[in-house]
Amino acid sequence: MSRAVQNKMKEVILLGYSGHGVVVAEAAILSGHRIIGYGSLEKTLNNPFGLNYLGDENKQDFNWSRCTNYILGVGSNNLRRKISERVEEYGGKCCTIIHPESSLSNSILIQDGSFIARNVSVNPLVKVGRNVILNTNCSIDHECILGNNVHIAPGAILSGKVIVNDGAFIGENAVVKQGIEIGQNAIVGAGSVVLNNVEENQIVVGNPARIITR
Repeated sequence: MSRAVQNKMKEVILLGYSGHGVVVAEAAILSGHRIIGYGSLEKTLNNPFGLNYLGDENKQDFNWSRCTNYILGVGSNNLRRKISERVEEYGGKCCTIIHPESSLSNSILIQDGSFIARNVSVNPLVKVGRNVILNTNCSIDHECILGNNVHIAPGAILSGKVIVNDGAFIGENAVVKQGIEIGQNAIVGAGSVVLNNVEENQIVVGNPARIITR
């Protein structure tokens, strides 16, 4: 979807309500959504928004018919993918949440299930896949392409025309040089400076970033 049609008011169910889920919940509320409850493995003791516990969405008795719109409150790329597949299996839809204090170009494209946090900056002609997290204060420059189930951590910077493939994770305050490609399920460590392409499943750390495992 485009920036112009994001954040239309919906009743939603939050799936996952730990630390990251609280951040997503706050952004959803601030952008006008009504959260009717949350699904989680167990009832949380840290419930700042007073949300109703609806049960464990992994169990067969979870009532998927109470709502068709869901938001993903899970930071793990792999777990977020699995939850979104379960939502679709039961006829639901994962909605994108965009914090009202983010700064987004009108020319970007954002797919369903993504989350854009407070103070995120996204420049023109960026494409954001499904179930992506653009976390607090990260910066995405022009013409970047982010695949599905990607997580860009707080403070990370992607220069122009960076490609981040499905399932990759870019750590806190990492910097990725213009034109670099990050492979599927790769991990860029916090504070790393990436000057060369990163292959599928590689982990890179440091300045300049170096491979520590494949």
